Amino acid sequence: MKILFITDNFYPETNAPASRTFEHARVWVDEGHSVTVLTTAPNFPEGKLFAGYRNRWWQRETIAGIQVIRVKTYITANEGFIKRTLDYVSFMVAAIAASPLLPRCDVVIGTSPQFFAALGARIIAKLRRCPFVFELRDLWPASIVEVGALHSGFAIRMLEALELYLYRSASAVISVTHSFKRELAQRGIDSNKIEVVHNGVDLARFTPGPRDDHLAQELGLTGRFVVGYLGTHGMAHGLHKVLDAAALLVDRSDIAFIMVGAGAEKRALEARAKELRLTNLTFVARQPKERMPALLGLCDLCLVPLRDLALFRSVLPSKIFEAMAMRTPILAALPRGEATELLESLGVGENVPPEDPAALAGAIARLAADPTTLNRYRANAARVAANFDRSHLAQKMLDAIAQRIGHQQP
Repeated sequence: MKILFITDNFYPETNAPASRTFEHARVWVDEGHSVTVLTTAPNFPEGKLFAGYRNRWWQRETIAGIQVIRVKTYITANEGFIKRTLDYVSFMVAAIAASPLLPRCDVVIGTSPQFFAALGARIIAKLRRCPFVFELRDLWPASIVEVGALHSGFAIRMLEALELYLYRSASAVISVTHSFKRELAQRGIDSNKIEVVHNGVDLARFTPGPRDDHLAQELGLTGRFVVGYLGTHGMAHGLHKVLDAAALLVDRSDIAFIMVGAGAEKRALEARAKELRLTNLTFVARQPKERMPALLGLCDLCLVPLRDLALFRSVLPSKIFEAMAMRTPILAALPRGEATELLESLGVGENVPPEDPAALAGAIARLAADPTTLNRYRANAARVAANFDRSHLAQKMLDAIAQRIGHQQP
């Protein structure tokens, strides 16, 4: 199959959409398929070009057998609704303009969270007279309303109309959660064309091993119980409450926090940490994807927090699967929903109420003194991690697409 994938996040960016697309595409290429990814120059989330890249109208490179075409866009940091929307729309326009120069394809896939990339993919599919597949990673624009980035009104109604158009016009919708599938079905979308393909993890990359003692020493973590948050520092994650929990444990010299990544809230979080005099917390800048397993391997607990919003009952954070692969116990702070049900059924961690610093600090202190429970979570992770191997999930996604567009696999 000849696949054209439209996404504004791609390797070497390290956020969840970039990782999922890269790892799926790599598997598809290994299986003998031709994959072209149309994307931007890497800059997420700081809005700064990665080393070795320029914001040009056309750049071509090959990564792991994937043909990657990068187009020029308006680049901004992942903060501020208007600027981010300009970023999204500029990519959609540039992608459509570049599409006549792209190789022939059998299917066009567009992905969210924001759906201007998917809208661009839909238009390109029409121009090329081939099927369009929508990969649904987030219920946008509902999510931007929930986190307070934009209030309900005319703009939201227009975005919701576009959202429904994309669902209805797609030959297939690939949803990352069962909750999203139920939501779409309740809104009148044919459930027969919706396939659930969870997030997962590249088990070849995230492999447990000895703790990196040099890295632990570099970060001041030697001999300490390490609680880590690794990911985007965004409006959705409730990270200010994590800082409040760290403040409650600041006198525990045996417990250390690390927060790895970047995002819209990073500067505010750093300022707040200084106000609280958090000597037990270290901020680490966004790291290359290749370094993430070693950083996660330093952690005795992997934090997976989100704000206490109804929308987040339906999400399934990718951090869960990476932590399982590294045998790192998970401490989530999530609204009750699909993710908490998964944690409980797999026995790889536990959940506390979201945005509750006292509950979070209490759970950290309790687990730091309970190696038996932590070892049970590690053993369970070792048992179930293979179920979320990205290679199997990539094949599941491709099979679902081929079935719905009537394409014969090689």
